[in-house]
Amino acid sequence: MKKINLSSIIFALAILLVFSFSATAFAAPPDKQMFYELKIYRLTDPGKNAVFDRFLKDAYIPAMHRAGIPTVGVFKPVETDTAFGKMVYVFVPYKTIEQFDQVFTKLEGDAVYKEAGKEFLDAPYNDPPFSRYESVLMKAFAFMPEFRPPSFSTPKSERIYELRSYGSWTEEKATRKIHMFNEGGEMAVFEEVGSKAAFYGQVVVGSQRPRLMYMTTYENMESQKEHWAAFSKHPAWQAMRVKEEYANTVIKALPYLLHPTDYSDF
Repeated sequence: MKKINLSSIIFALAILLVFSFSATAFAAPPDKQMFYELKIYRLTDPGKNAVFDRFLKDAYIPAMHRAGIPTVGVFKPVETDTAFGKMVYVFVPYKTIEQFDQVFTKLEGDAVYKEAGKEFLDAPYNDPPFSRYESVLMKAFAFMPEFRPPSFSTPKSERIYELRSYGSWTEEKATRKIHMFNEGGEMAVFEEVGSKAAFYGQVVVGSQRPRLMYMTTYENMESQKEHWAAFSKHPAWQAMRVKEEYANTVIKALPYLLHPTDYSDF
């Protein structure tokens, strides 16, 4: 009798489980995909973080809530990052592209917002709170069409939200990488190992296109390391990463480790 290779059976079952999971847990009609805006502010003076905090906490986020956006995320680089104190990330999920336009109009007409945020919005030209900012607009992946705010019991100051940016050489290579996340099962592997993804998005407006961005979340730094170790060893990931169809789809993975601010909605 031929000897059964138990490890091969486990490997095959793991791959089958992940691909079955990806076909059910993430599948959704494409017309339900949300849109995400990510504002990336660069500060020349770290001391301006206090101005940012007052503006976002007391003016911008309340105004966004009034405009129909219940959840706004605000993040800053972790203490060990060379960008610590020099960057602010603001994430806004929109149900539709029409809502993006409607909210923009509502903010323009919100007198309470303009008054509460005057220190930031109308700062002196020779003492601005930031140098410049980039605004990135993304469309959610079909297999995870909606933003999912994570839930943790740890203090926000300990949580790690990992934002990743993947640029591709060509549009076709970018399409294949997105396929790898969706139909290929990469998103399902993240789900199976316990990494809580907040969003996956294809950049439709912004610099350095073609590219995609996504965010996974963790209780703390130790959890982040443990989950990435589990992901890298997962048999389904090991199988898909060597497929010819996914070769050379990413120029370089750019990871950014962030903490949510104490007033961030998630």
